[in-house]
Amino acid sequence: MAATAMTTVKASRYRWMICSLLLFSTTINYMDRNVIGFLKDYFCSAEGFGWTNLQFSYLTSIFTLFYAGFTLVAGAIIDKIGTKLGLALSLTVWSIAGMASAFMGKSLPAHMFARSVFGAGEAGNFPASIKTVAEWFPKKERALATGIFNSGSNVGAMICALFIPWCLLMWPSGKEFMGLFHGWQMAFILTGLVGFLWLIWWQISYNNPKAMLQKGKVNQAEYDYIHSDADEAALAAAAEGDNVKKVSWFKLLTYRQTWSFVVGKFMTDGIWWFLLFWLPTYVRTQFCEGLTPEATAARVMATNFIVFGVAIVGSVFGGSIPMFFMNKGWQVYKARMTAMLIIAVCPLVLLSTQYFGNISIFGGSAIILATAVICIGAAAHQAWSANLFTTVSDMFPKKSVGSVTGIGAAAGGLGGVLVQLLAGTLTDRFADNLQTAYMLMFAVCAFAYLIAWVVMKALVPKFKPITDL
Repeated sequence: MAATAMTTVKASRYRWMICSLLLFSTTINYMDRNVIGFLKDYFCSAEGFGWTNLQFSYLTSIFTLFYAGFTLVAGAIIDKIGTKLGLALSLTVWSIAGMASAFMGKSLPAHMFARSVFGAGEAGNFPASIKTVAEWFPKKERALATGIFNSGSNVGAMICALFIPWCLLMWPSGKEFMGLFHGWQMAFILTGLVGFLWLIWWQISYNNPKAMLQKGKVNQAEYDYIHSDADEAALAAAAEGDNVKKVSWFKLLTYRQTWSFVVGKFMTDGIWWFLLFWLPTYVRTQFCEGLTPEATAARVMATNFIVFGVAIVGSVFGGSIPMFFMNKGWQVYKARMTAMLIIAVCPLVLLSTQYFGNISIFGGSAIILATAVICIGAAAHQAWSANLFTTVSDMFPKKSVGSVTGIGAAAGGLGGVLVQLLAGTLTDRFADNLQTAYMLMFAVCAFAYLIAWVVMKALVPKFKPITDL
């Protein structure tokens, strides 16, 4: 009877508390990151800094470049020191650097320096988060957990859509906070401070499953469920420790599975960053002509809030699609890649953005139709991202997840640099006809995912987990 009672004990659900911690860290990560996207129009205006679009693209590109470079280091460090300390250090660096931007004046080189340090700090968030999901969730739930925490990237952008324009309206020139800080400076300062509140919660609530089992936060049923994957059961004990032998980047780069993830990130990360940094300007230049500053700010806030809000649905729903196939008995990789193919088709609708955004054809409905199309593309990206990240923990042992994620994130950052420079070049080149510039950019966005999927599938045609690390 005792044995029967033991088998019917309901598993605790502390892993979802961990997921909520990652959700909030990613929200803060993207809130801090997206501040400059909503400050772009001020930075590039005569009453602001007077920068050109290309100069602004230098700022976003240097951030992306340092973010990309340091993800390599961050992933390896987190694999060595563990997620608790690694993510805490990462957040501390990016929060301090973010607030420092408020004190850089109008100097582009000074802002580029601050944004470089900021990018280096932010590099640790996703390697740490993906490693945490691998440690805390069985494969069946990883895409869903990733989708949930990754939706923080949308929540952060939504907060910025409302908060940053408000800062600019609240503290304009002549009405600075305490007579010292303009609205753009307060935007950096206030968003940077939020991270330290999360840091307290993280230090109190996080540790690995084995430690939480010993503390009574996790019961044995949940612990066994977390380690229920047959191909990982033998590695569970080693994965819990911090003394796992380090795997070199060069060794990881010899696997086609690594390159599959690298290609997926390189081809598609820049698309999301284009939306983050350039969507506010797109709305203002295409749909706000003749409006007052207040009406322009309201329209920019509303459209961006809607786009990133809808993207949350894509992030969570996209993470659940493979579960549908797995519950039908499909093998993990087949379910994952089928879901990603379905998702990769959706961004093709972005080819119609400029048609539906044509005011001469659709009048006042143009902004609604164009926003709806962009919503589909944004939701598809987040669904894609949730599944792409999970391919790492599907195929690699937990001890190398942070390093592989870091390599892929570096490739994604490099792709992001190229997309930012392309956007800046095109918008300056077609300054008198921005519709053409955005048409070309949306075409790049539309095809990126299908091309990435084809290359990934060619590199890894069938599921082949790494077992020799």
